[in-house]
Amino acid sequence: MSKFSKRLSFSPEVTHKVYGLISKIDELKGQWKMGANLSPQALGILKKSVIITSSGASTRIEGARLTDEQVEKLLKGLKIQKLITRDEQEVAGYAELLTNVFDSYKNLKLSESTVKHFHSELLKYSEKDTRHRGEYKFCSNRVEAKDENGNLVGILFDPTPPHLVGKEMSELLDTALDLLNKKEIHPLIIIGNFIFEFLSIHPFQDGNGRTSRVLTNLLLLKSGYEYMPYVSHEKFVEDNKNEYYLALNKSQKTWKTDKEDTSPWLLFFLNILLKQTQMAIGLLSKESIENLLSGKQLAVWNYFNGHEIITPKELRDNLKIAGPTIMQILNKLLEMKKIERMGKGRATRYKIAK
Repeated sequence: MSKFSKRLSFSPEVTHKVYGLISKIDELKGQWKMGANLSPQALGILKKSVIITSSGASTRIEGARLTDEQVEKLLKGLKIQKLITRDEQEVAGYAELLTNVFDSYKNLKLSESTVKHFHSELLKYSEKDTRHRGEYKFCSNRVEAKDENGNLVGILFDPTPPHLVGKEMSELLDTALDLLNKKEIHPLIIIGNFIFEFLSIHPFQDGNGRTSRVLTNLLLLKSGYEYMPYVSHEKFVEDNKNEYYLALNKSQKTWKTDKEDTSPWLLFFLNILLKQTQMAIGLLSKESIENLLSGKQLAVWNYFNGHEIITPKELRDNLKIAGPTIMQILNKLLEMKKIERMGKGRATRYKIAK
């Protein structure tokens, strides 16, 4: 506990920034609770979209290359196709686990078994990770800097050695649970500290970043930030990837020293959450369909508003969007009951639903 207390000894300037961000986040959090009157249909569409966006973003942060469109296509055919590439395997595992967290977070408890279960589920489809799936690391996994030829340039960070991981994870989990139950310190500070310590311990051989982001969703949901399934946290991290690594590395340089300073990481974490919260409130302030659509989807929808009857070929030719993508967008608009289908086969046409 004393170690955590030392981390709260920020300068007056940092303390002002931290609690200023928390105040803004919680004010907007209250607005979400008061005004969350989106229809179940709209919330369902948002959740499906976030699963796709978050699964793509979280795996791309770690080097995967699947686009959101490729992720969406993969997840739609998940039950009938074989997951061949590592990228596909990682995306499928992340999507399934995040869906379960969104649907069942009230029944999930923060514990060592939960953390290990999350890791196991993340890698359930990953053939190369069978040996260490759901188990703490057995080899060093220091973060190294390499040149373009793969030669070691230096050590960026040296996390907890394998033989101490069990002890440090147990201490971290006990401390976080104790502090969250006591409710004497704001939960965002506790969660931010937990994620920083988790990433610094680096308890698993691989998949630590992805596991940390699923845990972030779980802990924020359990602390009352109920908009997490409707705006992707992972996407904000991906869009600020450089800042993410800079803040983490800056704080990790002081880890386990007499002058620990986690403020760079905590301020990054809170700034990202504020942006996410602001976007969530934006969903409430506008009731239009535009809130639920991506750029290409919105282009198709706008085209409908200027024409009575439309064919897929017309959309392809005029909007210069690939045929498979056009069909995905049309199916989404049908699912949202915004358009109607007429005819079959080559004679299929579409119009705005009455």
